[in-house]
Amino acid sequence: MEFESEDAAKIFYDEYARQVGFVMRVMSCRRSERDGRILARRLGCNKEGYCVSIRGKFGPVRKPRSSTREGCKAMIHIKLNKSGKWVITRFVKEHNHPLVIAPQEARQTMDEKDKKIQELTVELRNKKRLCSAYQEQLTAFMKIVENHSNQLSKKVQTVVNNLKEYESIELQLLQQR
Repeated sequence: MEFESEDAAKIFYDEYARQVGFVMRVMSCRRSERDGRILARRLGCNKEGYCVSIRGKFGPVRKPRSSTREGCKAMIHIKLNKSGKWVITRFVKEHNHPLVIAPQEARQTMDEKDKKIQELTVELRNKKRLCSAYQEQLTAFMKIVENHSNQLSKKVQTVVNNLKEYESIELQLLQQR
């Protein structure tokens, strides 16, 4: 399958996840070493992998709690191709845990952590869109400021050149006296 954007692929897989009965999670990405843009991304089940405990100098940093991770392998790998489209290059369908079948059952059987992950995923996606819009506005504003700065620099240079010309004329007049 092909998608016009990375977000379109995420939305598609998120909807697929909801219909199948799991919660989608963004797992990893690969960036260009040249310009830092994302070239590939892995999306999967939120039960992928296993939770690794985080330890500080003097013991665990967080209070231990039960993990929602079950080592699930379900995922898709999307990649930006040369034409600028996002293509699914790998798809793993199988889950190693029970799935929630119907949306009504999902509300009843989906545990609180899964619900919270889903809510936060939606909120994060909305915040990323908002951030992107702010970034575009900021870039446009910076271009305006840069153009204005360049115009001011040209005007200042003109004033400096005029002053130098005036000083040279004044110096010639003083020498003629």
